[in-house]
Amino acid sequence: MTYSAGLRISELINLRISNIDSSRRQIKIHQSKGKKDRMTLLSGKMLVLLREYFKEHKPKDWLFEGQKGGKYSTTSIQKVFQRAKNAAGIRKHATVHTLRHSFATHLLEAGTDLRYIQELLGHGSSKTTEIYTHVSTRQISKIKSPLDSF
Repeated sequence: MTYSAGLRISELINLRISNIDSSRRQIKIHQSKGKKDRMTLLSGKMLVLLREYFKEHKPKDWLFEGQKGGKYSTTSIQKVFQRAKNAAGIRKHATVHTLRHSFATHLLEAGTDLRYIQELLGHGSSKTTEIYTHVSTRQISKIKSPLDSF
């Protein structure tokens, strides 16, 4: 969910069932960083997984609830992430927040306009989103020098 929608960990644990708009395939983020609301993407693949999750876990209010009800904790999410990373054999340093960066970088590499990425991430300033422009070296390698056009 974090990667598919570019969520911060705090946004993930604060998601309520009512934040999911499955018909429009969007997620409403309430009062995130800077006390701003925004809409972000709900992947079709994630929607399928969420429906399976709902059938099995039957959350009541929070989208992801802890074992005793209530919100899932930040620490629990970080532990689940580290276990999954280790199980996948990934040795490179990564955190849950790395998934948010990957979301932005992959959208940029796919040609998504930086202004849309800024909106999806909830960045108030385009300067914050521009940090992803130096990360994307794959796109730079696709650029053809004007000299090669002759």
